[in-house]
Amino acid sequence: MIGVIYARYSSESQRDESIDGQLRECMAFAERQGITILDTYIDRALSAKTDNRPQFQKMIKDSVKRKFDVVIVWKLDRFARNRYDSANYKAILKKNNVKVISATENISNNSEGILLESVLEGMAEYFSAELAEKVSRGMTENALKCKFNGGTVPIGFTVNKDQFYEIDPVKAPWVLEAFKLYSNGKTIKEIVTLLNLKGVTTSKGSKLTINIVTNLLKNRRYIGEYRFGDVICENGIPQIVPTDLFNKVQDRLKKNTKAAARHKAKDDYLLTTKLFCGKCGAYMVGESGTGRNGEVHRYYKCNTVKYKHTCDKKTVKKDWIENLVIKYTREMMMKDNMIEDIAGIVFRNFQKENPAIQLLKQRLSETETALNNLLKAIEEGIITSTTKQRLLELEQTRDEINLKLIKDEMKKPKMTKEGLVLWLKQIQTMRLETKEHKQRLIDIFVNAVYLYDDKLVITFNYKEATKIVSLKEVNGSIIECAGVPKP
Repeated sequence: MIGVIYARYSSESQRDESIDGQLRECMAFAERQGITILDTYIDRALSAKTDNRPQFQKMIKDSVKRKFDVVIVWKLDRFARNRYDSANYKAILKKNNVKVISATENISNNSEGILLESVLEGMAEYFSAELAEKVSRGMTENALKCKFNGGTVPIGFTVNKDQFYEIDPVKAPWVLEAFKLYSNGKTIKEIVTLLNLKGVTTSKGSKLTINIVTNLLKNRRYIGEYRFGDVICENGIPQIVPTDLFNKVQDRLKKNTKAAARHKAKDDYLLTTKLFCGKCGAYMVGESGTGRNGEVHRYYKCNTVKYKHTCDKKTVKKDWIENLVIKYTREMMMKDNMIEDIAGIVFRNFQKENPAIQLLKQRLSETETALNNLLKAIEEGIITSTTKQRLLELEQTRDEINLKLIKDEMKKPKMTKEGLVLWLKQIQTMRLETKEHKQRLIDIFVNAVYLYDDKLVITFNYKEATKIVSLKEVNGSIIECAGVPKP
């Protein structure tokens, strides 16, 4: 895994030594886990009760580039103490395939807090998906007319005022040239170099890369095929590349594609950052290898075994361990009154006032007290040249705080206990047919999983509940992934 470190201290009374200590422990943790540190982000004398932290925001923005897999913090409260900000920014990172992990806390912080955070994130995803379905219906109507539906305009095309594709007379010839060059034996790297020298850019003005040109050579829009979701229209847009040339390029691309020795897509491994080796306490991370017959073996491997060879924990089959965790998580959810209990816990935590709002109210109270004292002084005839200016300053501060309070209250999602129960029952009855459904179940309810040679320990976010499973009770013969080829 590739990681970055985020470190912070919150007041002037603390010093850089605090940062040094955080970095030292985070670096030691990364070394133990075999995580390569790409960069560090440090905010000095800034509270985690606000998201207005320059380096924090830079880290969130950089996650879009997907150059790192995890953000390591000394403790989770370094990331955020505001539960709503924490849920929001972890959701942003999650969309970019980045997870937040603590160097000093194997298990996530307070179970009730993490349950609230997970539910807020899950509900946001649910309502976002519901909104996406409504938006999709409108976009499908556009698709049936072969209209541009947003996103990046492919190189060689433009979009007119009626949202239809048109050929770009400047760049389209270079797209055709790229197909001809590749068909005649040029490498993608050579084509990238040539096109960049000729000044060909993406529709956003960026330089071309190997990935961009590879995707260009696979894009069926260039043979006039319009595709959006399930809508496919032959000759729906102007054709730039002859069909026979396009097919010839696809054949060469297929021949030149080598089977990847490793497959480490983060979304494929549902227990990433939650599964620990019971022997040494290290993370167990997703790995895979392709056998001689082309079959892909997926499994979890102890990081200590992988990098230091000082632990003898054997690998475990991915599907077996994930299905076992999901099975016992479902059983936990099916207990009597479980949904009502969880909804009650989440709602009570949700009703607790946001610390940022508490600070704003405290500042508002102090400002109003100062205003009242100033008005009393004016009434008693104590007036100086700065009285009016000070009065205006206090009134402006009061108005700004009131506006900020209104905005922060508006940001807080609406929630009722009844709505929570309804949503959790939907989670409870999910058929778990998709990877997304399984991931949501694990993210919300599973805190950590420890795999020993003789047992499996699952800790849940519900009242810090724990399930201990004896491996003799399950089909232990398929735990170890024997004969997995080296990745």
